[in-house]
Amino acid sequence: MNDFHIVINNLKYKVFSRHKRGHGIHSPFVFNLITHVFRNKIDPTVVSTIENIRKEMLADPSFVKVTDYGSGSKHFRDGMRKVSSIAKYSSVPKKYGELLHKFAAEYGGTDIIEMGTSLGISALYLATGARGTMVHTIEGCPVVSEIAKRNFEKAGCRNIRVYTGKFDEVLPELKEKNIRPGLVFIDGDHRKDALLKYFETICSMCNDKSVVIIDDIHRSVEMAEGWAEIKKMKNVSVTIDICRMGIVFLRKGISKFDYVIRY
Repeated sequence: MNDFHIVINNLKYKVFSRHKRGHGIHSPFVFNLITHVFRNKIDPTVVSTIENIRKEMLADPSFVKVTDYGSGSKHFRDGMRKVSSIAKYSSVPKKYGELLHKFAAEYGGTDIIEMGTSLGISALYLATGARGTMVHTIEGCPVVSEIAKRNFEKAGCRNIRVYTGKFDEVLPELKEKNIRPGLVFIDGDHRKDALLKYFETICSMCNDKSVVIIDDIHRSVEMAEGWAEIKKMKNVSVTIDICRMGIVFLRKGISKFDYVIRY
């Protein structure tokens, strides 16, 4: 069912998505976002550093015991996984990592929250996009968390703080510390009820200038349902669907609209 859903959604996306250069978009805010943020350039040496770490992970044949508190992986059915397989299936692809980098540079503010560290590729893109911003990244599996920490050291990133534990445990801790994220990246626990719960908690920590990016919004029927409910929420103004990810703006004073943009 999920594979069929993904195929149908990809077809709809190709047919109905608007031009990636902003053609046909009448909102000045969204047009500026696409022409400025989406099309920003990234220092190629930064990309090279991160992608070299990815290559190392893709070539790592060792097995690790993975603790998964979310919906689990559709590629693995037991707890033992190759590091190379985690890198292949769980790390954000390069083009989307670059987009996270651009959004971090534009909206990161003083703090960024990432839910789902995995091997740390996405956290590296976020952290290098906003060097003066602290990236608070949460990973449920202690073994994977340690690998990510080593990758952060290799990259020389000092503005990443790793929290090992369940999202339910760490998010209240960050809220208690009065963390007010400019950007949040949700990439873990791909269940509708969990997504809606975490989104509600995140919104209580954000201000109206904050941006929330949700990965795998069409990964399954229930993730698509969760995304559909988020788009209807009163505190949500503009949403952008780029097929893999959903981008949510909480801004006041701009017209509510849901865009599907080719990326």
